[in-house]
Amino acid sequence: MAPRNPTFRDVDGERVPGTWRHAFIRNGGHHLTDLVIYADGLIDCWGLVTLEEFDEKLRSGWVATELPEGGEASVYGIGSWTFTGVRSYTTREDLLGEVRDEIERLNGRPTSTDRCLAAADSFLADPTEANRALLRTAYLEMPETVRVFALGDMDARDVPLRVLAAGPGGTFHRWDEPVDEDEYADAVAYFAERDHWRGVAERRREADGPREPRSPTVPLDPHFGVFRPQAEAGTTALRNEYPAPVLLDGVTYPTVGHGYWALSTDDPARRDLIRGAGTLRAARELAEESPRRPHWADLRLTVMSRLLRAKFAQHPALAEELLRTGDAPLHYGDLDSPRFWGRGGATGRNWTGRLLELVRSELRAERAGL
Repeated sequence: MAPRNPTFRDVDGERVPGTWRHAFIRNGGHHLTDLVIYADGLIDCWGLVTLEEFDEKLRSGWVATELPEGGEASVYGIGSWTFTGVRSYTTREDLLGEVRDEIERLNGRPTSTDRCLAAADSFLADPTEANRALLRTAYLEMPETVRVFALGDMDARDVPLRVLAAGPGGTFHRWDEPVDEDEYADAVAYFAERDHWRGVAERRREADGPREPRSPTVPLDPHFGVFRPQAEAGTTALRNEYPAPVLLDGVTYPTVGHGYWALSTDDPARRDLIRGAGTLRAARELAEESPRRPHWADLRLTVMSRLLRAKFAQHPALAEELLRTGDAPLHYGDLDSPRFWGRGGATGRNWTGRLLELVRSELRAERAGL
């Protein structure tokens, strides 16, 4: 597969992760475009299709893997050219396999490469001919375009895998000369050394914990109904408009949001007016009409973090709800400031979600006595 390029699409307020690579669409001429693969199994090749429908697009040539000498090609808005001296490196079967692997990877499931390496481990642990046959099958199930990258070693490439699959005196997949004993011993030694360094790398990773969250993302979308009591509020309790009074520096604010907008101004009378606003939207509108505190852009993260810490320290039931999110990324939906406080599409900085994750970590640290 091409270098992974993260992307996503939103479906009913839920973010579906994806990745993309370049491909040619044959519609009249050949058009170089983005082929986008999503975790839910849909592929965008000038229209969303299932994996089975994508296979049909490949078979029909709509997604082109064979590029004709003298054919016309273009990139929209950039230019056009004629194919000459054509070399095509990806077959229909390879591209279908690569796309299938990307769907597996996006869902955290084993790819064909993962399955091949697992088969190699199984064979080395129990070197029977039956396990060697499974290794051969797993190797051939990898798209040919990715086989040389299976071991992540551009010097050895996939040679140790093929030698292992061939066995002493055997041949396998474009390995015309029988493997001799020294070659086979070198391949076995290669995997032993690889396992050693893989173990070293794993121990280093585990020393600092997993690189990725183990829990799925929790969306914290705007709430428009009546809030439930704290004991049954669920994740809506993590919203800044949730009615949980916050005491900060001797002043009580009806919500975190009220506190944030009140503290955004240095006019005491306006602060009291904002604090008493009936809704968070009204509080924001009053703040917009008030003089802004000097250097507010540099202060706002500290103000928000103090308010969030106070909220969860003063409301144990809400702290439990925050802790129940595990290590999940928290994606905060913010209608007013989607690009800074909220997830806000591809460019949102999600600072509310990030600060909630920080407070969650601090709550855990306190319970651990740190």
